[in-house]
Amino acid sequence: MLSPQRVPMPGLPMSVTIWEVGPRDGLQNESTIVPVDVKLEFLDRLAATGLGVIEATSFVHPRWVPQLADAEELLTRLAPAPGVRYPVLVPNERGLDRALALGVREVAIFGSATETFAKRNLNRTVDESLAMFEPVVRRAHTEGLRVRGYLSMCFGDPWEGEVPIAQVVSVARRLVGLGCDQLSLGDTIGVGTPGHVSALIRALADAGVGPDRLAVHFHDTYGQALANTLAALQAGVTTVDSSAGGLGGCPYAKSATGNLATEDLVWQLHGLGIETGVDLPALVRTSLWMAQRLGRQSPSAVVRALAADVA
Repeated sequence: MLSPQRVPMPGLPMSVTIWEVGPRDGLQNESTIVPVDVKLEFLDRLAATGLGVIEATSFVHPRWVPQLADAEELLTRLAPAPGVRYPVLVPNERGLDRALALGVREVAIFGSATETFAKRNLNRTVDESLAMFEPVVRRAHTEGLRVRGYLSMCFGDPWEGEVPIAQVVSVARRLVGLGCDQLSLGDTIGVGTPGHVSALIRALADAGVGPDRLAVHFHDTYGQALANTLAALQAGVTTVDSSAGGLGGCPYAKSATGNLATEDLVWQLHGLGIETGVDLPALVRTSLWMAQRLGRQSPSAVVRALAADVA
């Protein structure tokens, strides 16, 4: 099978943690309900590729995300692979209660850098959402859990347009101040470009939130996700969110298309000589398998290019 020639670039990390979001952020945007048996096999297949962090599901109310209404059954039946982390998304204390009852050891909350998206996604203002998150983070830490904070609309908002960097930094600092162990910067509608990414990460560092506390979450709406990822790596970020086969979007922002495909990310990282621990052919086979179950072709360029080689 063809693989990229490894040619490192100076100033990049030696290894990168891939935060796989396909089973949660990918499947939540499907128009049909994926059976829990398929989800379980998807998780097992992803773990077998060498991915070390796989976001398993969400405890958002089923009325809002019916595609993930089977979270309890999924986690009850899941047999965790050794050494693999399975974080889940929780919106509030009720979601945290459900996660704790199932023995979850890592959770994520999700905020917005803009008021419009906060109201559409959480039915709250930014201030109200942060007030809702505070007891979630506090209780999670009391229980010994890691907490990640997602911050959406960091590079542009479909309703508000351009989002000032200072505005993103302000909300990001408040999320970190609540106690989030890591902050994932989301380009929810995929409008970011490399210079914007670099400038935001520099501004966050100047405000006391260094790249060691950050992850990046890019959507590929305008084909910029890999370029933006490289800019983030050059700025010192070592955790990148991606979705197997490019699954995903955002049910509350219709202009948000698929996430950065994990296969495309792995191809780039391996070409740069950066370790990921991921078996790319196995990952491509997994995404082809899921694409068959969803009844459509994977949007990942690497999946399409390698499909015949791994069959």
